[in-house]
Amino acid sequence: MNEIQIILSPEQAANEHFIKLKIAAEMNVNLCDISHFQIVKKSIDARGRFPLVILKLRVFTGEIPQYKYENEFDYKNVSGKREVIIVGGGPAGLFAALRLIERGLCPIILERGKDIHERKKDIAQINRNNEVNENSNYCFGEGGAGTFSDGKLFSRSKKRGNTQRILEIFHYHGAQDEILYEAHPHIGSDRLPKIVENIRKTITDCGGKVIFNTKVTDFIIKNSKIEGVKTANDDIFRSNAVILATGHSARDIYQIFADKKIDMQPKGFAVGVRVEHPQELIDEIQYNKQKNRYLPAASYNLAAQVEGRGVYSFCMCPGGIIVPSATDEKQIVVNGMSSSLRNSPFANSGIVVEINPEDLPDYQQFGALAGLHFQQDLENLAFINNGGKFQTAPAQRLTDFVKSKLSADLPQCSYLPKIISSPLHFWLPEIIGKRLQEGFLQFDRKIKGFLTNEAVVVGVETRTSSPIRILRDETSLQHIQIQGLYPCGEGAGYSGGITSSAVDGERAAEAVKL
Repeated sequence: MNEIQIILSPEQAANEHFIKLKIAAEMNVNLCDISHFQIVKKSIDARGRFPLVILKLRVFTGEIPQYKYENEFDYKNVSGKREVIIVGGGPAGLFAALRLIERGLCPIILERGKDIHERKKDIAQINRNNEVNENSNYCFGEGGAGTFSDGKLFSRSKKRGNTQRILEIFHYHGAQDEILYEAHPHIGSDRLPKIVENIRKTITDCGGKVIFNTKVTDFIIKNSKIEGVKTANDDIFRSNAVILATGHSARDIYQIFADKKIDMQPKGFAVGVRVEHPQELIDEIQYNKQKNRYLPAASYNLAAQVEGRGVYSFCMCPGGIIVPSATDEKQIVVNGMSSSLRNSPFANSGIVVEINPEDLPDYQQFGALAGLHFQQDLENLAFINNGGKFQTAPAQRLTDFVKSKLSADLPQCSYLPKIISSPLHFWLPEIIGKRLQEGFLQFDRKIKGFLTNEAVVVGVETRTSSPIRILRDETSLQHIQIQGLYPCGEGAGYSGGITSSAVDGERAAEAVKL
């Protein structure tokens, strides 16, 4: 077996026979000697005049290999074994459960929302601009927020842990082969629900439990040790090990902790808007007008510094749509998603401003919950400015927003509950609005044509990460005050996105004492 790297045009990279010809020339072997090749990594270099595809390959001559994962996982029957409670059925909770099973422990997942199929019905109601079910929506329910908001599997951080293991577990449960080698792996919101169901089946087949419609409302703590949890259904689940894997939208958990004086601290986060362009325009800019059917929908990654704070793109969704992510009827929150094909005519991304605790002097009376209250006020402000039309979102043409000009009309937009013209430049807090305006000007200097009235700004993007960290010991991963309580994932302030949350869930499961 040999590992080589080759550079091809997009058309050549789509042709298996041409790849073999290139391999033969590169290795100086006969074409018939190449028995198999495996793509290890694939990326696109669009910096030059013509886009190129870079392939890292494992090449086999004279043998057909049996593909093996780099990591091993062994899911045992844990029926009757010691139970560990997991609060939350998102990626941190699901991967914690799988790791507990490998360690011979029985996971009990308590999920406030509904299973995939029932959750889809509630999401359909939101998309029709009907009521928001506060426990079943784009944020809450089986699989967590990531299930219906894109399914990106790459992390900004390189220090998160064994991300390859996470990719292989997703693949084992039905994800496409491409996630194992794409530079920016992406499952897609159309495929991820079935994969999440398969993970649940593994958990329950091994003797674990996943209990839906079960909202945790209190924690049973005695002598600084966890003993279990209480639910809104008045049920009590007892265990001396509880993994807290709620997402960043489970604001009631933060309030419970504040009421119990359980240690938390404010942390930096980011809020802003979601901007949407025609995908064709982004393709022209990024591919130097060389887009063809062999190239995927183009993306971008932008960042600027404005008045000492970062302004950057977040969760960019090529060929995607904007979705309503509120968890309460009197909020407007937007997010983005793409299907596996990324074939929408739109490209959208969060454009957000870094917020540090010291930026919120008017909220200091809320202590660790200061950022949470700021987020809520911003979401309520967006609701006030949507004309009182349920999940209709306030919006403004991009150039108009930068010029502080009300948009007389709006371009077509993928957001299903509809958008309404609103002066976001006027009502957004100055620490956000002014920095966004300058950030967009800088972005246009980096990729010319980004600033255009063909694009639309939609408000508001507030759920990028938790504004709170639930404190834990660096070694034991237990809460610094409460033995047996393991905060993890996005909601606890230790990850951002599906992959890093899954890694952190596994870490919490490994920390549970046998």
